Amino acid sequence: MYVKCGSLVDARKVFDDITERDVPSWNTILVAYRRHGCPHQALTLFHQMQRTGIQPDPFTFATILPACAKIRALEQGMNIHQRIMESGFLSDVVVANALVDMYAKCGNILKAREVFDKMSKKNVVSWNAMIAGYAQNGVLDEVLLLFREMPERNVVSWNAMVAGYSQNGFVGKALEAFKQMQLAGLKPNSTTFASILPGCAKMGALQTGMDIHQSIIEFGFLQDVLVMNALIDMYAKCGSILKARELFDKMPQRDVVSWTAIIAGYAQSGVLGEALRLFKEIPQPDAISWNAMVAGYAQNGFVEKALMAFKQMQLVGINPNSSTFATILPACAKMGALEQGIDIHQSIIECGFLLDVVVVNALIDMYAKCGSIHNAHKVFDKMPQKNVISWTAMIAGYAQNGFCKDALKFFELMKRSGTYPDHASFTCVLLACSHAGLVDEGCKYFNSMSGLFCITPTIDHYVCMVDLLGRAGYLEETLNLIIKMPIEPVLVVWTCLLAACRSHKNIGLGVFVATFLFELDPKNAATYVLLSNIYAEVGRWGEVQMVRRLMKERGIQKIPGCSWIDGHQMARAFLCRIQITPTGNLCEVGEFVLGDEDSILFSSFKACTE
Repeated sequence: MYVKCGSLVDARKVFDDITERDVPSWNTILVAYRRHGCPHQALTLFHQMQRTGIQPDPFTFATILPACAKIRALEQGMNIHQRIMESGFLSDVVVANALVDMYAKCGNILKAREVFDKMSKKNVVSWNAMIAGYAQNGVLDEVLLLFREMPERNVVSWNAMVAGYSQNGFVGKALEAFKQMQLAGLKPNSTTFASILPGCAKMGALQTGMDIHQSIIEFGFLQDVLVMNALIDMYAKCGSILKARELFDKMPQRDVVSWTAIIAGYAQSGVLGEALRLFKEIPQPDAISWNAMVAGYAQNGFVEKALMAFKQMQLVGINPNSSTFATILPACAKMGALEQGIDIHQSIIECGFLLDVVVVNALIDMYAKCGSIHNAHKVFDKMPQKNVISWTAMIAGYAQNGFCKDALKFFELMKRSGTYPDHASFTCVLLACSHAGLVDEGCKYFNSMSGLFCITPTIDHYVCMVDLLGRAGYLEETLNLIIKMPIEPVLVVWTCLLAACRSHKNIGLGVFVATFLFELDPKNAATYVLLSNIYAEVGRWGEVQMVRRLMKERGIQKIPGCSWIDGHQMARAFLCRIQITPTGNLCEVGEFVLGDEDSILFSSFKACTE
């Protein structure tokens, strides 16, 4: 009763007063903690239950495995799997389904499939768990194959298809599945719409989102808070903040997610004044609301204000949660604010989040991106449980700091530890190969993605391969790879090839690629600059002037580069404007602007372009 009425504290008091606890007593409190978003506490209680000599039953295992999935505690999940086998409950379809779901959400899709294939009995939940697992891990080919094999499909099955395509950026395919679902005689529910809208938000597909909005009206879900929150988020992320606000104002009932969605929308749009005004209107701001403000300041480069909001939330009695730390640490990483990051590390220790894998992963990432790879490694070594994100953060850290071979060694260690790589892991490995010029190794890792790990390469992986081959001078091979790509190459793919043409002074291919890019996106300044540089590399100054003149005529300007200096406990940005003489031999450097209050005037100087 206390749990269902939302009073977890009272429920725990009653539980603690029980003198003789049986399995249902433990199961009830485990369910309570899991449903109230406290997976760590649920796992702690599960271990306590075993220490008291109480033997878990199938319901216990089916309850605790989702807690492992929630925090991606793969190692604990594998230990529980062993206990299930010892207890003889692996034949229980509910337990087996929870195992499949746990492995899939922890990124070990091969182990999930192994459990699925060994199941003597499967139900629609089993198939849905496996399909959702493949979808979450981006293995869309297997999603479609399994979906076609299903003996029975329900709304959840179709929702898994819709969510799989949507989460991986295939909004068009998600819409097609949405239509086929209706043709099959099944009505979409609130989860269907809440699954497809984030894909529109991620891709900035405003028109598609508006079409789905119309379907929501037709199916009568305009009063559903879950759907409305997703709609507000979609409009805000697609740049239509006024439409998001209109929907928010019309909501008859709002929850904290509604307020957070609109505040985050204004913050992401850079309208921090309105975000702050709305924040002050929230009836009872909680940690989620504060997180939105912290994220808003951080995403707009106001790290100091983000840190002030972080401190203020604690002063008003709101304890930061894992999302708070996972929001503020990337801001420090982005700005290279190592000192502030060290202070937050201390707060994490004081708040007791040093065992939270999400927080510690963000901490590793912060240290690595601030150039303190030694501290990143120290934090990693002290982790009692590591997941694929932990390993990937270290691999990325080594690659970003120039230790590319160490990054590859870490990747091999990860595989030997039993942790299966995911999309992000391979992206970092391929980047390391690219920066180190390891073409053979990069090709081997790329081919192993689908061959050994059932991971379908995404556009990010193809970008890495184009960069790898292009840097090494394999320009024809790079062009062939782009032409044969199973997915539509995006602008950055062709831009990578153009950059490679510049590096290796291949004018013919460079002009061909630039001409194609001009048709694809005539407003992209990078194409003009790269083509100009290609001509400059071989001394064809007439063509250089022609490209520059074309830029001027079309009103295209290159965004100035920006660097950061971390000093006096303050990260500052500076911009540099450089003018090149018509002969290309000398450059003149003008004023550098350092933050709002300071400026440094460098005297003009001359330097050889060599």
